[in-house]
Amino acid sequence: MLSQDEARRFAEEWIAAWNSHDLERILSHYTDDFEMSSPFIVSYTGEPSGTLKGKKQVGAYWRTALERIPDLQFGLIEVCVGVRSITLFYRSVFDKLAVEVLFLNEEGKAYRALAHYNG
Repeated sequence: MLSQDEARRFAEEWIAAWNSHDLERILSHYTDDFEMSSPFIVSYTGEPSGTLKGKKQVGAYWRTALERIPDLQFGLIEVCVGVRSITLFYRSVFDKLAVEVLFLNEEGKAYRALAHYNG
């Protein structure tokens, strides 16, 4: 289980990676077989399940999102620690509040993420 300090460091680097708009830096937080679920996947990709699997698919989706939202900036609000998971509460795109649950492997890489948004 991660300590609160370790989770906070992960979250701060994760936010910094997104705010840098550097896709490789963003993807460095994830395993190759990573699975992402988000309501934005439906609207940005047309995938009705809202889930993408693998860095290639997720990376293509995020590349499109970064191109569509060139001023994307996330703001970390809070980090919560679970058993082999962390939950990030942050201000997201379009000024939405977001909660993202990241399930981490032994190396501290996310293999699954579930994103939730208000509004």
